[in-house]
Amino acid sequence: MENQKQKQPIYEGKAKQVYTTENPNELLVYYKDDATAFNGVKRGTIMNKGVLNNKISSFFFELLTRKGIPNHFVHRVSDREMRVKALKIIQVEVVVRNIAAGSLAKRIGWEEGRKLPTTVLEMYYKNDELNDPLINDYHIKAMGLASEDEITRMSEYALKINQILTGYLKEKNLELIDFKLEFGLHNGQVLLGDEISPDTCRFWDSVTKEKLDKDRFRRDLGNVEEAYYEILYRLTGEKA
Repeated sequence: MENQKQKQPIYEGKAKQVYTTENPNELLVYYKDDATAFNGVKRGTIMNKGVLNNKISSFFFELLTRKGIPNHFVHRVSDREMRVKALKIIQVEVVVRNIAAGSLAKRIGWEEGRKLPTTVLEMYYKNDELNDPLINDYHIKAMGLASEDEITRMSEYALKINQILTGYLKEKNLELIDFKLEFGLHNGQVLLGDEISPDTCRFWDSVTKEKLDKDRFRRDLGNVEEAYYEILYRLTGEKA
């Protein structure tokens, strides 16, 4: 870890710990092996998940930076740590869906794996006590969670990120089924934050349709660690 004298813990979530740094505009994020599902109802540990998600997220943030998507990533510090820009998190989770799966498949009565004719963008209120309810632009504005301009920015970035990632992953024989994004404000600018990993995305093998993400943990499918390692390998060629 970085110099302990310069670090103070300020937040611990389900999968990460966040620390201050010597720079008030930057934070240090430490990725844990803890795994949760169904808003914390199911808990467990995925061996080396923190290392894998840190490396995978760093890869995706670097890719998106090259493609012009503003985000909080500064650089990867160690196997489990990355340095990021400090954000005032917008309490809205943006979910991008390309193929019906999970809660959407249940909600609209479509079989899992059915391709959506058009990309679906959903917004959820980031509130564990309320189980992150589905909301829309009107709720967001009424609750003062984000301005109309910020909502527009988040939506535009989410669709652009989807375009970038789906195209890139197709070359790796991976389908991006759906994924969750979080955004925040840094000096008044909307930036992509949080992580992009098998914890926050559904990845399927393009040919076999094998699930290579946290659904293996959620649904007790086994080979959870192997799925995370497979994503890292396809992205970077790194086997461990």
